[in-house]
Amino acid sequence: MADSSFDVVSKVDRQEVDNALNQAAKELSQRYDFRGTNTGIEWSGDETIVITSDAEERALAGLEVFKEKLIRRDISLKAFDAGEPAASGKTFKINGKIVEGIDSDQAKKISKKIRDEGPKGIKAQIQGDELRVTSKSRDDLQTVILLLKNATDLDIALQFVNYR
Repeated sequence: MADSSFDVVSKVDRQEVDNALNQAAKELSQRYDFRGTNTGIEWSGDETIVITSDAEERALAGLEVFKEKLIRRDISLKAFDAGEPAASGKTFKINGKIVEGIDSDQAKKISKKIRDEGPKGIKAQIQGDELRVTSKSRDDLQTVILLLKNATDLDIALQFVNYR
C-alpha cells in the first residue's frame, strides 16, 4: 500500500481579502463616527494595505473594522500583520501586510513539532514554502492535522491541502 500524504500551506484567498477591504471601505465611508475624519482603507502595492485617518484612534478603529471583515470572510488574523499608527503630517497611517507562505524557520518549527508530539512513522519534508507530511496510516495524518490546528505557538495561518 502506498503512503498517504497531505501538504501544509499558508495561503490567503486574494479575492476574499479584496472583498473584505471593499466592505471595510464602504463601512468607513458610511458610519456616523467616521464622518469628517477622512478615514480610508486601500491597497498599496501587491500585499500592503494602508489605513489613513486624521485621528489616531479613528485609524485604529478603521483597523478593527477591517479585521472584523476578515474574520467574517474566514480569513485568519494570523495572515494579516498590522503595524503601529505612524504620524505623517496631519494624518495617521497604519500599514498592514498580508502574510503568505511558510518560511524555512517556521517550516523547521512545524516539522520539529510533528516529530516530537506526533505519532511515530510520520515524515515531514520541506518543499519550498510548504511542508509535505507522509505516513502509512491515514489516522496518523488526521492526528497530525489536529495537532497543528490546536497548536497555539505557531504564528501563521495554516491550511491542509492535497490530502490523499
